[in-house]
Amino acid sequence: MTAAPLSRPPAAQSTDAVVIGAGPVGLFQVFQLGLQGLRVQVIDALPHIGGQCAELYGDKPIYDIPGIQVCTGDELVQRLRAQIEPFATTFHLGQQVDALQVLPEGGFLVGTAQGTQLQARAVFIASGVGAFMPRTLKLPGLPAHEGSQVLYRWDGTTSLAGQQAVVHGGDTPAVQQAIALASAPEALRPARITLQHRRDVFDAAPAVLDELQALRAAGRIEVVVGMAGGIVEDAGRLSALELTTPEGAALRLPVDVLLVRLGLVPRLGPIASWGLQLERKQLVVDTATFATSVPGIHAVGDAITYPGKRKLILSGFHEATLAAFGAAEWLAGRKLPLEYTTSSERLQGLLGISGARPAA
Repeated sequence: MTAAPLSRPPAAQSTDAVVIGAGPVGLFQVFQLGLQGLRVQVIDALPHIGGQCAELYGDKPIYDIPGIQVCTGDELVQRLRAQIEPFATTFHLGQQVDALQVLPEGGFLVGTAQGTQLQARAVFIASGVGAFMPRTLKLPGLPAHEGSQVLYRWDGTTSLAGQQAVVHGGDTPAVQQAIALASAPEALRPARITLQHRRDVFDAAPAVLDELQALRAAGRIEVVVGMAGGIVEDAGRLSALELTTPEGAALRLPVDVLLVRLGLVPRLGPIASWGLQLERKQLVVDTATFATSVPGIHAVGDAITYPGKRKLILSGFHEATLAAFGAAEWLAGRKLPLEYTTSSERLQGLLGISGARPAA
């Protein structure tokens, strides 16, 4: 399932299941697997849970979640996170799965580009439309500075004190990044913070725009308007952005660190090379168990296709439930009884409900 077989080091962590993707459907998959008594570890390319829901709908209302009249994407993610707390799930965030190998004795070895290796009895792909990767700023010579002076995310702990920080972008992520820099402790805060966009109009929630305006008025954030067309280098370092103003004038914007916040773009990535049956870049599944064409690998959410498929969070919750049952029965080699959280002492014990204990 991978072109180059993974070596299996002694440090490979063993678990019952690996879930690839920490969006709402991936988090609910963890919950359903936990009810089956399966230990789970989760991998996601983003440095935080929530996936597309948190990135695109974090502050936007969602109205079609059962039993919840309205909640934001962030609120939904936090509710799902709280729901899986009894299972003490391990998360590997900011890591992208780059290899998946079927082991001769059964099970799978899952490896990430960052060196994490997990040995699992079953794998669940809940990667949505793909791993969300930062949208890059395409300027000649800029890639050479990525990871040093060009960043696509600031972790909030790396000091930028004394530096001229430029945030490039015009949507919520860029505005929030500039605000975060301006609100950072003095030991971390850049000497100068500039929000650079092609026009002086930003797409963010009113409360966020009000905060930006207050920081601009206080002189803590400067806004520079212009179209980025090139870079200036000095002794091998990035020293300025070349801009063209709306009036057509050339402008050089000094920069020590450039934070590019243009949103995220989904990429199917290495999943396409894992030997799984695909149809129009989506995984084909058995709708009884949501198993893929490889036994032991299940897939749910926007990553899959089947007749009548609807790309809704609600549909993903249904898929995750059947996938967990299907995997548990496949691993057990037999049909398992249906239990209810309202009456099963075993399930209530797993959930840590007071007075209940797992059945022996």
